[in-house]
Amino acid sequence: MTEPSPTTGFIVLPVEGGGGKPLTGWRVLVPRGGPWGDSVAAGLRARGASPVIAPMINFAPADDQAALRDALAKLAAGGYDWLTVTSATTVDVLASYGAVVPAGTKIAAVGETTAAALLAAGYHVDIVPSEDNSASGLLEEWEAATKGATGLRVLALRSAIAKQVLSLGLARIGHEVDAVVAYRTIGVPVSQRVKDDVASGTVRAVLVTSGSVAEQVQTQLGPLPDTTLVVAIGPQTQRDAAAYGLDVDVIADERTAESLIDALVRVATQSA
Repeated sequence: MTEPSPTTGFIVLPVEGGGGKPLTGWRVLVPRGGPWGDSVAAGLRARGASPVIAPMINFAPADDQAALRDALAKLAAGGYDWLTVTSATTVDVLASYGAVVPAGTKIAAVGETTAAALLAAGYHVDIVPSEDNSASGLLEEWEAATKGATGLRVLALRSAIAKQVLSLGLARIGHEVDAVVAYRTIGVPVSQRVKDDVASGTVRAVLVTSGSVAEQVQTQLGPLPDTTLVVAIGPQTQRDAAAYGLDVDVIADERTAESLIDALVRVATQSA
């Protein structure tokens, strides 16, 4: 079994076909930057693609930055048993603040994408839902993963627009939860060159990793050419994309970056 890189957390899948590169000639839009975007770009290059990294979302400071700083200081001092992280953007915020997570504090990631971002940023991961990569899925598996422990001190970081499914659920089953807004999501304008390349069909595929990304793809680049393949990281992202009027052509089998690339490889191989 292929293991993730200890530095990036991203699994570069072995190339099938004795070294062939099934994505040769494909330009693929990667709509996230940072360590996650760099790792995905490396995985695409390993398959022969030419990745175009064009971050389309970013985070803005939370309205109550003092509350976030206080929570991160308490975290660094060992004041929490668990930290819950529900998006890769939250990882970007942690990194930007130089947040320290003590070895004794465990980290729960809402899904594989978030877990990969945590590993890429140098953090550890203790829990990832095995079935449903969502806040609800993490909540469903929490008691089994923590062996039914109660009264745990939990820091639940979230975006300003996220529903408090996880934090309220954890509080309901007897944990001490500090729910803190870590950031606000904002759109990032892409360059005119990227817009032109997408409009002309030069970009053959767009990776969509969240509803926020789907919204920006549709708003800034839509309507996409019929020849442009849209690949979503999971069913929820596909549903979110549909809500914004963005049609998804392929859904990754698993909610991971490597599965996202693998889905694209399958299509390229079938159409070759």
